Amino acid sequence: MTVLVSNRQDLPLDEPSLASLAGRTLAAEGRPQVELSLSFVGPEEMGDLHARYLGEPGPTDVLSFPLDEDGLLGDVVVCPAEARRNNPDLEAELRLLVVHGTLHLLGYDHEEERERSAMWAKQEAYAAAGGGASP
Repeated sequence: MTVLVSNRQDLPLDEPSLASLAGRTLAAEGRPQVELSLSFVGPEEMGDLHARYLGEPGPTDVLSFPLDEDGLLGDVVVCPAEARRNNPDLEAELRLLVVHGTLHLLGYDHEEERERSAMWAKQEAYAAAGGGASP
């Protein structure tokens, strides 16, 4: 498995640890042979992506862009500045968002209560255990 990281923002973060977390989440979900792109962007870039692809104004904390072709699962884009607004423990919030975005690429969703419960349980378990626990 390969997790490609692009950091295009200024807040300090532990790129290797977050990439490893995404990889362990993929492995725990039975998809260790895929490639994933993990990007960290500033509010302006995230706002542009949010408006362009979801038609919603302003930045958000995480977006996922599934591809699932030729071994490339897709892209997870995280905005650490928005994450910090959600939770003063930036490290914990980034772990949660990386897992959340990765689970979206794997087909999980949270539109309906049953789906939300399953996804939240997995993301909490993987983020808390660094991606290695099985919920």
